[in-house]
Amino acid sequence: MALPPGLSVRRSALRLLDAVFRRGETLEQAEAAALRDMRKAPDRALTKAIAGETLRWLTDLDALIDSATQQRLPDDAKARMVLRLMLAQTLRLDTPAHAVIATGLPLLEGGPRRLAHGVFSALVKPGRSVLSEAPTLPEPVRNRWGDERANAIAPGLAFPPELDLALKDAAETETRAVAMGGITLAPGHVRLPRGAAVESLADYKAGDWWVQDLAASIPARLLGNGAGKNVLDLCAAPGGKTMQLAASGWNVTALDSSKRRLELLKDNLKRTGLKASPVRADALTWEPKHRFDAILIDAPCTATGTCRRHPDVLHRIGKGHIGDMVELQRGLAAKAAEWLNPGGVLVYAVCSLEAEEGEEQAAWIAANCGLSPKPIMAEELPAGLAPTAEGWLRTHPGMLPDHGGLDGFFVGRWIKA
Repeated sequence: MALPPGLSVRRSALRLLDAVFRRGETLEQAEAAALRDMRKAPDRALTKAIAGETLRWLTDLDALIDSATQQRLPDDAKARMVLRLMLAQTLRLDTPAHAVIATGLPLLEGGPRRLAHGVFSALVKPGRSVLSEAPTLPEPVRNRWGDERANAIAPGLAFPPELDLALKDAAETETRAVAMGGITLAPGHVRLPRGAAVESLADYKAGDWWVQDLAASIPARLLGNGAGKNVLDLCAAPGGKTMQLAASGWNVTALDSSKRRLELLKDNLKRTGLKASPVRADALTWEPKHRFDAILIDAPCTATGTCRRHPDVLHRIGKGHIGDMVELQRGLAAKAAEWLNPGGVLVYAVCSLEAEEGEEQAAWIAANCGLSPKPIMAEELPAGLAPTAEGWLRTHPGMLPDHGGLDGFFVGRWIKA
C-alpha cells in the first residue's frame, strides 16, 4: 500500500519534537538525525516549519486539545504530540484538514487513531478553534520573566523572524537595501522578508555581507572604530562579531574552544576577505601573549533571547541551565578584566532574556572585576532602542514591532582604569 505523500515530512517533524522533549536537544542538534534521509529542500523546510510552529504555539495547542477531551491526555502521550502537529499545520500553516488527517493519523499506527481523528475533527469545525494574535508562553517562562515582560515579549514570537544581513561596508547601506528589496534599521544593516534563500541572494559569494540579527550586531557596534588597535573576541565562532570588528579596523584575535565552529569562522573570513587571528582554546585556561585595548564577550548562555527563531528554548531551559551558565559567564568576565590594557573597554553580551545572565551579571562585574561603567548612549543604538537607566541595553522580541522585532539581548560596557 502506497504511503500518503508528505508522511515522511510529518514523521521527521515528530522526530524533531521527540528529540526536544525526551532528550533535551535543540532543534538544530536534532536536525542531523531527523532529516538525514530528506534530500529535497522544500521538504526539509516544511519539516522544520511544522516542528517550529508546534513549539511556538504549544501552550495554546494544548489548551485546545484539553478542551476537546473528557480525560486529559498525558503530556508525553504520542496522541497529544500528533494532535499538536496536526493542529499547528491547520491553524498556523493553512494546510487543508484532509491533508493533515491523511498524513497525521498514520503516525499513530497501533494507537488511538479514532480518538485523534475525533478530537481533530471537532477542533477544526468552522469557528471552533482560533488562536490569539500572540502565543501564550509556558508557565515556567512566565514565572521567570514576570507577566508584564512576558506580555511584552509574546507578540514578537508569533512569527519566525525576518532575515537580517550585516554589511562589510556600511557606506553601502542605503544602496544595498534598495537593491535587495529590504529595509535598514542601522548603518551596515539590511532586513529582508523571511523565507529568503541566503545562498541565492546577490553578492553572497562575493562576501559583501553575512547573516546576523540586528540585536546581535549591537555589542560590536559599541566598540566603535578600531583604528588598528587590538581586540579579543571571546567565544567568537561562527564569526559575525569577528567580521564586524575586522571591518571596523580592529586587529582581531578570535578565540573559541570548538574546532567545528572555528572552521565556520575561518570559512566566513575567507568568503568576506576580512582578516582575523583565530585561536582554538578554552578561555578559562588560555593565557594571551599580550593585553588588549578592548574585549568583547558574547558569552555562552541559555539563548532564550533567540526564542522567536529557536522556540525550543521556551520548553528546554530551566533554572538548572541558567545556574550553570552564570558560573561560566563570571569566569569569563573575570579573565577578560585581567587581559585589558589600562583604558581598555569590556563589552559583555548574552542572547538571553534571563536577569541572572544579564542585569545580575552586570552588577557582579561592576562589584568584582575592577572595572568602571561606560554607559551605553542612545545615539549609539538603532532608532527605536534606548539604554536602561543604568546605561545597559536590554532588547527583546516584542521591540520594534513595526519593523519585525529583534532577538533578546543584554549588553553592558565597562572601562579599565
